[in-house]
Amino acid sequence: MCRSLEHLPLTCLERAKELKARFGSFLMKQELNMGLSHKTDKLTLEDREKWSQSFHYLLAHKEGLCAFRAFLSSEYSEENIAFYLACEDYKSTKPCSKMCSKARKIYEEFICTDAPREVNLDHETKTITSKNLENPTFTCFKVAQSKIYTLMEKDCYPRFLKSTVYQELVAQHAGQATHG
Repeated sequence: MCRSLEHLPLTCLERAKELKARFGSFLMKQELNMGLSHKTDKLTLEDREKWSQSFHYLLAHKEGLCAFRAFLSSEYSEENIAFYLACEDYKSTKPCSKMCSKARKIYEEFICTDAPREVNLDHETKTITSKNLENPTFTCFKVAQSKIYTLMEKDCYPRFLKSTVYQELVAQHAGQATHG
């Protein structure tokens, strides 16, 4: 995808990237409204408290992941969790013959310069990942995925815990407890 768009003026690429991100955010918010509104009744206070104690637990919990994605969408950084999840999915690719095309797709969507959902990686990590794609294995995105996980854990996750998305979920439980 990146190579076919190289001939376009930079402003067109930037605009296309922005529109895709905004449209993706809109869809994610709709998904959150439809998905979480029915599930918050089943969330316990213990679940929500565990989300605040462990980023790993938040991502492992379906509703926690959905809430975190909605938060990232509101900050226009949903590409981070999308990349992380794409890497998780890639690790389970079968048959191995599909690894090369799947790896290339992830690279073109998230890592290459001017990718439509480019994640924030340093030059060295991009170079390592690019080199790993010459002979894709299940670990070819390990370094890049680890960097994005750490970025989300150290930067986005603390903001999520202070966000209205999370605070409203906690408040919903408090409201349910007083009415239940």
